[in-house]
Amino acid sequence: MGLDKNHYFCNLIIIELNFFMELDILTAISPIDGRYRSKAGALASYFSEYALIKYRVQVEIEYFITLCELPLPQLDGIDHNLFETFRNIYRNFSEADAARVKEIESVTNHDVKAVEYFIKEQFDRIGGLEAYKEFIHFGLTSQDINNTSVPLSIKDALNDVYYPQLEELIAQLRTYADEWADIPMLAKTHGQPASPTRLGKEIMVFVYRLERQLAVLKASPITAKFGGATGNLNAHHVAYPQYDWKAFANKFVTEKLGLEREQYTTQISNYDNLGAIFDAMKRINTIMIDMNRDFWQYISMEYFKQRIKAGEVGSSAMPHKVNPIDFENAEGNLGMANAVLEHLSSKLPVSRLQRDLTDSTVLRNVGVPFGHTVIAIQSSLKGLRKLLLNEPAIYRDLDNCWSVVAEAIQTILRREAYPHPYEALKALTRTNQAITEASIKEFIEQLNVSEDIKKELRAITPHNYTGM
Repeated sequence: MGLDKNHYFCNLIIIELNFFMELDILTAISPIDGRYRSKAGALASYFSEYALIKYRVQVEIEYFITLCELPLPQLDGIDHNLFETFRNIYRNFSEADAARVKEIESVTNHDVKAVEYFIKEQFDRIGGLEAYKEFIHFGLTSQDINNTSVPLSIKDALNDVYYPQLEELIAQLRTYADEWADIPMLAKTHGQPASPTRLGKEIMVFVYRLERQLAVLKASPITAKFGGATGNLNAHHVAYPQYDWKAFANKFVTEKLGLEREQYTTQISNYDNLGAIFDAMKRINTIMIDMNRDFWQYISMEYFKQRIKAGEVGSSAMPHKVNPIDFENAEGNLGMANAVLEHLSSKLPVSRLQRDLTDSTVLRNVGVPFGHTVIAIQSSLKGLRKLLLNEPAIYRDLDNCWSVVAEAIQTILRREAYPHPYEALKALTRTNQAITEASIKEFIEQLNVSEDIKKELRAITPHNYTGM
């Protein structure tokens, strides 16, 4: 019994210590907010609880201003010079302001209603606005605020953080593609030696793929739901049937928020376009996984060495090792990002009847794949910028694989209508015997073709058979 009592009190102490433990990079549960905070911290301005509250305040304020501009008869007397003062409520929104919203929420048990009450408090501080306060959140449901705030945060995060970092990665790849444009390299298909290629071209493949899919992502519309409790603007219409509230909503979402309004919705967004954005990001991430694995493989083949940083340890047991950890880190983070993106894109468009709460639950995790993705981009860049081209290793593989010119020889022989050229080259090269420069040259000399053709064939080497 004494042991049980001691065990109980020990657990209680641990619980109390955990409860009072401050959140920082050492106590954060997620590595995004912990170990990798320095890489992903910029996203806090878009996807943190503070950021979500700030975006909600922004939407509510801009909506109120737009009602004044209509104007509704009851808002006709408001001084339009106050609009910038209203906007300063979200422009100057602080963590202390967010804490006040959370304090209100502890009473209301409703996060969006807490924002409404906070803005009313701010209006009281401005003064002279008592008659107008009930038009804050007028006719709206929570999802009119959430399904505008979240797309707005995604739009800003893409433009401010994601696009610049991805474009920096693409620019680095393009630099290497240009720098190594003329470096011949043995290609591998099915892991086996294949017709030679050029290192710069293989890197350019990733530039091309990333740019194409980035264009698809940028072309994806970022849409918002704004239409009242069930998407029909019921409350607006019953209160003021003389106004075209659909036109009002379209103008508000487009002009004030820079988004596109979904014309037919339930209480919540259809999320189809948001799903398309997540799918586009997932495709880009998959390309980056492919890229990171290839560079990892090139390092293992010694085509690249890595710059060594003083003091760094590659292996705790093997002092000689310089591990390709940046590419591995990137691959792992991209996998985590894609797992969440997949769930978001498949879950969000599915809801029971006019809504359930499952979208709200998962939508709070939008920042997670963004976080893992930007960590991965930065790790990829770090790894790429460590690369040192090792031409001797590349050329050694070419020199040891003269069999790859067989395709070139048989193609020219086909051109000349030589009998059974493929079979002749197959008999020469598909033997498990080493194919050398000498054996290729000997084969050419035995061919029943003109000296000019033989001269053309002799000129082909693994170093110059690289195409266009």
